[in-house]
Amino acid sequence: MTVSQALMEFLAHQWTVDGEHRERTIAGTFGIFGHGNVAGVGQALKQLAVDDPALMPYYQARNEQAMVHESVGYARMHRRRGTFACAASVGPGATNMLTGAALATTNRLPVLLLPSDTFAGRVADPVLQQLELPHDASMSVNDAFKPLSRFFDRVNRPEQLFSAALGAMRVLTDPVETGAVTIALPEDVQAEALDVPLEFLADREWHLRRPAPERGPLARAAEAIAAAQRPIIVAGGGVIYSDAAASLRAFAHATGIPVATTQAGGGAIPWDDALSLGSIGSTGTTAANRIAAQADLVIGIGTRYSDFTTASRTAFARDGVRFVNVNVASFDAYKHGSTLPVIADAREALIALREALAGFGTPAAYRDEFAREKRAWNATVDESFTDRGLARPSQTEIIGAVNAASDPRDVVVCAAGSLPGDLHKLWRVRDDQGYHVEYAFSCMGYEIAGGLGARRGAPDRDVIVMVGDGSYLMMHTELVSAVAERIKLIVVLIQNHGFASIGHLSETVGSQRYGTKYRFRDDAANAFDEGPALPVDLAANAESLGVDVIRIEQTPSAIADLSAAVAKAKAATGPTLIHIESDPLLFSPEGEGWWDVPVADVSELASTQTAKTEYDAQKARQRPFVG
Repeated sequence: MTVSQALMEFLAHQWTVDGEHRERTIAGTFGIFGHGNVAGVGQALKQLAVDDPALMPYYQARNEQAMVHESVGYARMHRRRGTFACAASVGPGATNMLTGAALATTNRLPVLLLPSDTFAGRVADPVLQQLELPHDASMSVNDAFKPLSRFFDRVNRPEQLFSAALGAMRVLTDPVETGAVTIALPEDVQAEALDVPLEFLADREWHLRRPAPERGPLARAAEAIAAAQRPIIVAGGGVIYSDAAASLRAFAHATGIPVATTQAGGGAIPWDDALSLGSIGSTGTTAANRIAAQADLVIGIGTRYSDFTTASRTAFARDGVRFVNVNVASFDAYKHGSTLPVIADAREALIALREALAGFGTPAAYRDEFAREKRAWNATVDESFTDRGLARPSQTEIIGAVNAASDPRDVVVCAAGSLPGDLHKLWRVRDDQGYHVEYAFSCMGYEIAGGLGARRGAPDRDVIVMVGDGSYLMMHTELVSAVAERIKLIVVLIQNHGFASIGHLSETVGSQRYGTKYRFRDDAANAFDEGPALPVDLAANAESLGVDVIRIEQTPSAIADLSAAVAKAKAATGPTLIHIESDPLLFSPEGEGWWDVPVADVSELASTQTAKTEYDAQKARQRPFVG
């Protein structure tokens, strides 16, 4: 077999086993072919398509970065048990996957990248699309994947394939190590023949590790929780990936400890559960942030503790606050100087902690307090969702209408701009896989590709992508893939004629929304700040790609029309884009969270001087959380 033929058939026989669950580790291969892989991976996939079409499903993509995002979206919906391989050609095809690699690794989600490399034999150097470095003849653009990958190998000789492939699978199926896995394939080696042991091509199972907590750390954590008067749980993505939502809810109800969720942990507990405080941190609710501010113990479960979760280390303000960090990765378990790390699978740890804390319950006064805060925030959200009859409604009203028109098992997908923050605070999640917001790398352009991957991973659920015009313009071409494969996808495109999120942030740091509006350039002012919006018709763009488009006209019935449009899109069988204009100056309710974005120390702008004074006051609240 050629190296490519052996690799494709090997990947088709890899299986992930998680308890009683068994599924293909590599569900299929995305590929964009060029001179670097058409005779290697491309030929291998064609041969399999002729011999056994079901063995290795092949899917087209329109952009190499997008196919990585699709794989990540799929992997999240499959709780990291399955993903895709992504094959790209030499040079720009390969480097187009770098952003996707960084996103996958940052989110701890598996994806297998197969970038083609220049000739290992070097007989024709320099070949088309080859980077030449006089000081290092061995280096190629694919070396840029090294800091972005959890595993990297380059198959310079055919016989290296075996160790490279097995090493890749080990990392893809490791809950601690997983992320982007890269095997660089020189274009000549891809087509070279080798003898392949039958054992290499046989079915192979990779059992996910679900480590139980050690007795000592478990006992110390339980003792700290039992002594706490105002504990709070911060539930992260690890709860979702370990399928621990039911265990979390059982633990919370057994102990009376309220739960706040990170972006990755959205859905870990239903929004209307009595113990759910909603989102926490910079984009948190007043309920979660007020309770967190006075917490004497923080129980982090499967969280990375990003700056948005900790409100840039201002969220947990009580003197002497301690952290019990439950995480399968020691790297995260020891964060904030915790002396109470529990290095274990989230579900296994929750089951063990519930047994260890039998009979424990939080004080009644504390339960009454967070119940009041929850009711107050719910009332705030109800008011913000009220249809005000605006021709250009607020983003908050749009979210409320889409949320109300969705079904409990629908999946909302987003990644960048102001939408993730508003969704985190406002979206009422009813299912543990109903909230899919990529906010570790927060990559503009993820939304449509990631949403398509989510739909591939959950074809029995409606997937609703919410995206602003800024992110849409970054990467919308995978709509063509949805059309080509007749995949049902609902995209709600909110047009605000600029970068609304950064525009608002620009105001808070005193930069007056400079460079954030889509306007004609004013050469004299060196700016794009004034005048009418650009005559860009994104609805027509989507129509030109073959997508069914519903335009919401700018009338007082815009929100009612949006609700009807979502219902129509849900009844459709293919991709639908709903286009609606919003007013970017109508903001969502504040949740009393802060985000550390530095302000210029000196400035001639009065707006920046004012912002600096406010920034210094907030900065003084930061805590190191050491010890």
